Amino acid sequence: MDKLLYVAMTGASQNALAQKAHANNLANISTSGFRADLEQARAMPVFGDSYPARVYAMSERPGTDFTPGALQETGRDMDVSIEGDGWIAVQAPDGNEAYVRTASLTVDALGVLRTGNGLPVMGNAGPIAVPPEQKVEIGQDGTISIRALGEAPNVLAEVDRIKLVNPDTAQIRKETDGLIHSRTGQPFEADANVRLNSGFLESSNVSAVAEMTSMLALSRQFELHVKMMNTAKEGSESMARIMQVS
Repeated sequence: MDKLLYVAMTGASQNALAQKAHANNLANISTSGFRADLEQARAMPVFGDSYPARVYAMSERPGTDFTPGALQETGRDMDVSIEGDGWIAVQAPDGNEAYVRTASLTVDALGVLRTGNGLPVMGNAGPIAVPPEQKVEIGQDGTISIRALGEAPNVLAEVDRIKLVNPDTAQIRKETDGLIHSRTGQPFEADANVRLNSGFLESSNVSAVAEMTSMLALSRQFELHVKMMNTAKEGSESMARIMQVS
């Protein structure tokens, strides 16, 4: 009886954790460039001093869905997204190199090119610094060109080039900061074949229907586990009454 109670208890607790993962995906359905977290559950034997006769349920995140999202036209020249495969290199809050698929770029008061959430964009030799300008243009290859203050409209100067990479998905993973990182911690080399779209942002790849369906299924499973725990309790009480009579 205790085995039934143990399995039902772990199943209910892990169902609650799995629902959090799907709820987080749903909460980011409108976050540009968001990549949905995958979730799965499996049975694990309980090892100890005796034979592993018990098992428990374990919910885990086996990986991230790297399927590209749809492109949304914004008409803003500083909004960029990857065309096809590839990533934009940025500097994570911890100082290491991380990667995003799309960014609404801005130039801060110090001239540093940043993403919409304030991360510096990486260039050929570190974060990109943009001199005082009238206009910034971003080429498909990531080249940053500016028209300096006081210059004629047809006079453009190349400042730097956004670092674009294209590693295999097996070499990257999504960390708790929501950014994509190298599994080894080492930055990837720039790939000249990666292309940018200017004036577009990539939407989240979360499917609202799939996430809601998964949450409903997990809710049903949670209810089933609670019923199993009640059944185990009733069985234990019935056995206690029989023992008292005898």
